[in-house]
Amino acid sequence: MNSLELIDSFSEFKTLKNIDRPTMMKVLEDVFRTLLKKKYGDTDNFDIIVNTDKGDLEIWHRREIVEDGEVENPIIQISLTEAQKIQDDFEIGEETYEKIELDSFGRRSVLAARQTLVSRIMDLEKDETYKKYKDRIGEIVSAEVYQVWKKEILLLDEEGNELLLPKSEQIKTDFFKKGETVRAVVIRVDMRNATPAIIVSRTDNAFLAKLLEQEVPEIFDGLIVIKNIVREPGEKAKVVVESFDDRIDPVGACVGVKGSRIHGIVRELKNENIDIINHTANLSLMVQRALAPAKIISLDIDQDKKRISAYLDPDQISLAIGKRGVNIKLASRLVGFEIDVYRESDEEEIEGGYDIDLDEFLDEIEPWIIESLKAIGCDTARSVLALSQEELARRADLEDEQAEEVLNILKAEFENEEEQAEEKKQDETTSES
Repeated sequence: MNSLELIDSFSEFKTLKNIDRPTMMKVLEDVFRTLLKKKYGDTDNFDIIVNTDKGDLEIWHRREIVEDGEVENPIIQISLTEAQKIQDDFEIGEETYEKIELDSFGRRSVLAARQTLVSRIMDLEKDETYKKYKDRIGEIVSAEVYQVWKKEILLLDEEGNELLLPKSEQIKTDFFKKGETVRAVVIRVDMRNATPAIIVSRTDNAFLAKLLEQEVPEIFDGLIVIKNIVREPGEKAKVVVESFDDRIDPVGACVGVKGSRIHGIVRELKNENIDIINHTANLSLMVQRALAPAKIISLDIDQDKKRISAYLDPDQISLAIGKRGVNIKLASRLVGFEIDVYRESDEEEIEGGYDIDLDEFLDEIEPWIIESLKAIGCDTARSVLALSQEELARRADLEDEQAEEVLNILKAEFENEEEQAEEKKQDETTSES
């Protein structure tokens, strides 16, 4: 193997692993100094010139010219006669530069040098990968699915680095095929058998936080801060936000115009329902917001036992608990108290009566408006009617006319139901008489 072949071999690694040129030159020089030391015992009088761009490497032996018979160390000195064989006008006291050919080291030594070079480059690449991803913990990365296994998925980033997405870090409804692009957040970097293992996640709270940061400029700029996140990945999430600027509505900013900002995140998280909640230091108010869209009548807070009893109308119980108990579970985690819900006594009048799910109005209200209302925690008609027109327009990012129309539609529905109920009552009275 000659120098050109060896440098070509190096160039392949440089292209593949993207190691910077100065580092690679230092590696090459170290490898060949080791080779020189094995053969000559000393490397001080040898100059190694590496040109990675041209694929060229040269080794020059530098020696001082002395009189014939006075050579004490052939590594650093050369006789005048020997020097003049190189160049006939050399004189005593000058220095000679003699090129060392790789072939002079022997094929076995050159192959060993190449193997050492390969090993050093691979070690460098591992170190660079480890440092790079150690600094990227908490960041979102995009990678391509390379292999799907039972317990994890192997991903490759744009530089060919391997990432691992364990089954435990995947959303339940995630299903990826080879060649698909996956977005996830880097949660840790381990060393396994001297090789970095980069672990990414789609269920970690940091993934949702970073998605919000990417979609909401106010969060990226620090005008809105995410105070807390609780999630049941793929099902529901509650995000508490606070604005440092009184002019900015943190909930509305996160939802976006017509839900534009939140919709992209919901799709990425496999239709995970995301509630954006305005932060408050008032525990009672935070519990009410956390249990939305359910309307709470009263609360009994036990600070010592870290327990809260919430009393609601019978028709609000299911809303507070949520599907498979997810809503109340997340609310408990959000406030740091165990929440129990109780229905008010049957003898007590049910404030507001029955309620209607917003999805029942899809034929009258545009779907994007309903999604915007759900994004601010309003899943039912009465939860929307509890808001003023001004508050509804601001929080759901609607025009005043749109907010007025929504309220009129919902009010009309309840008025019609009440009229029908009254007519039915009168009919029954007439029949009895």
